[in-house]
Amino acid sequence: MKRTVMALMIVALVAGAAFASGQAEPQERVTVYTTLDEELAREVFAAFTEDTGIQVDWVRLSTGEAVARIEAERDNPQASVWYGGVGLGHIEAKQKGLTTPYESPAAQMADQFRDADWYWSGIYAGPLAFESNMNMLERYGLDQPMSWQDLLDPGFEGQLQMANPGSSGTAYNVLATMVQILGEDQAFDYLRRLDSNIAQYTRSGSAPGRNAAIGEITVAIGYAHDGVRLISEGYPLELSFPSEGTGYEIASISMIANGPAEEQAAAERLFDWALGERAAALYATKFVVPFVDVELAPGAVPISQVNTIDQDDVWAAANKERLVNRWNEEIGNNAITE
Repeated sequence: MKRTVMALMIVALVAGAAFASGQAEPQERVTVYTTLDEELAREVFAAFTEDTGIQVDWVRLSTGEAVARIEAERDNPQASVWYGGVGLGHIEAKQKGLTTPYESPAAQMADQFRDADWYWSGIYAGPLAFESNMNMLERYGLDQPMSWQDLLDPGFEGQLQMANPGSSGTAYNVLATMVQILGEDQAFDYLRRLDSNIAQYTRSGSAPGRNAAIGEITVAIGYAHDGVRLISEGYPLELSFPSEGTGYEIASISMIANGPAEEQAAAERLFDWALGERAAALYATKFVVPFVDVELAPGAVPISQVNTIDQDDVWAAANKERLVNRWNEEIGNNAITE
């Protein structure tokens, strides 16, 4: 009996000492799949832990990999949050029942930049833009394009570049944007006329901007953040946005359905934090445009100042194969792709 009492006293003393040293309670944790660039992911999760004390266990996956992994773990989810990744992937995850609604009090973005049912919320946007080499425009006596129509100017023959919609999500966004602005048949008429001024198509969506930066072509069509990155490196580029309206990509965040129960409070805190000012300031260092008003990189334009279309990503995803096939048949099969 004395031995039992003594043993209990020792256990109590050890527990008390652990509590006093701050080791009694394990650190709160949350498990995350992220599609942020690895460097940005490190910075973001370190800042979140610094602000909240919550440890983030994260795995970096591409958009497609994230959807596939969450789907494979459907019956036993291993993560609580999917952070980053193109919005179309988050729409696919919603449609497959892999995510769950969460109406964050920090979600202050315009309705078009989040799911109507709160399955995903945007963290930043990348609008399509024209990346113009100002030295090349001067050399050829051309004006900076300010509209989709301006790109049809015969003076731009052989001076434009965009990616191939069959290999590039950026270029498919151009195709879907034109269909949503003009209607399908008129959009394909426009794209055939645009093709006359395209020097060649690239496989990568960011390649045209790099080629414009070094003067291989004069104007590239691509996402604004790729152009802003090049501007930060000293290239003579300026951005302009089509007056008729432009499409965009959205990086988003979703709560994974039936994630570990013990992580749910931490997951909600991370979700809220991801939509806040501290996180937005970190996104902006990577040249993108968050939905929170923070200092942007030189050359970047707040999304509120860009005329964006009423983009229907669900429609765009459902019609991608058909529209790309039509583009190939009418334009791509006779075009040069590097």
